[in-house]
Amino acid sequence: MQKLTNKEEEIMHILWDLEKAFVKDVLAKIKSDKPHYNTLSTIIRNLEEKGYVSYNAYGKTHQYYPIIQKEDYKKRFMTTAIENYFNNSYKNVVSFFAREEKISVEELKEIIDLIEKKK
Repeated sequence: MQKLTNKEEEIMHILWDLEKAFVKDVLAKIKSDKPHYNTLSTIIRNLEEKGYVSYNAYGKTHQYYPIIQKEDYKKRFMTTAIENYFNNSYKNVVSFFAREEKISVEELKEIIDLIEKKK
């Protein structure tokens, strides 16, 4: 699975939400920094070349859909981030979020409960 640029990842999130879309549909969902239609079309074709999307052709128009599931991408993204930024330690990940106050004590207790229930 090739790494995506930030814009490609943004487009993938839109396609995962829409499930199937024409370029104009994707363009309508972009909130800021809207690319030109032709630029967006090129980005989507790059996603196709990278193996993330495919399409159904209707004459000269294409309806695109993701062929990589969001969950699969999320697992790969998280695994890479944990390896590269947290020395492959999930403890370091949780500690980081606790220090940054991005996770509450209640949420940590819920996580502990989930772990204990799996044992």
